[in-house]
Amino acid sequence: MRVEHDFKPVYDENSRVLVLGTMPSVKSREQGFYYGHPQNRFWKVLAAVLGTEIPYSIEEKKAMLICGRIAVWDVLAACEIEGSEDSSIRDPEPADIGMVLRAAPKIEKIICNGDKAYKLYIKFFAEAAVRGGWPKAVKLPSTSPANAAWSLTRLTEAWGEELGQN
Repeated sequence: MRVEHDFKPVYDENSRVLVLGTMPSVKSREQGFYYGHPQNRFWKVLAAVLGTEIPYSIEEKKAMLICGRIAVWDVLAACEIEGSEDSSIRDPEPADIGMVLRAAPKIEKIICNGDKAYKLYIKFFAEAAVRGGWPKAVKLPSTSPANAAWSLTRLTEAWGEELGQN
C-alpha cells in the first residue's frame, strides 16, 4: 500500500535535537500523530529522560517536545509499506530533512529511532549532511514494540545518554 506522510514535523527555533523515525505506523496514521501505537515506548522514554509526566494528548506531546527542545519527523515522505512493518518498505521517497534543519538552526544532533530509520537516513542524506554541515546522526534502539529485546529501562538509559539528560 502506498503511504504518503501527512504529519508536519514538530520543532521550533530552539530545538536542539532532531529525532527521525521511518514512517508513521498504522496506529499513528489513525491518530494523526507520531508514535501513536499504545505499545510504542517513545513517549514513556522521553518523559522519563525529560523528567516529566507521560503525555497522552497530541497537544501534550507537542508541548513536551518543544519544552524539551526536541524536534520530531520521519526520514520518508512516502513509500510502499505493508501495515507498520519497516522491513516491508519499498520505493521510499525521502522527506525534506534540510527544511527542518534550516528552520531550527540550533539542532546539534540527529537521532534515528532504530536501524531502518538510520539506514534510510544514510542512503538519502549522507552526502547532503556532509555538504550542508549537518549535525552528526546517531542510531538509537527503536522504541517500537517490535524491539522487545530492549526493556524500557535500557531504552531510557540509551536515549538519556544521547539526549544529554542522564
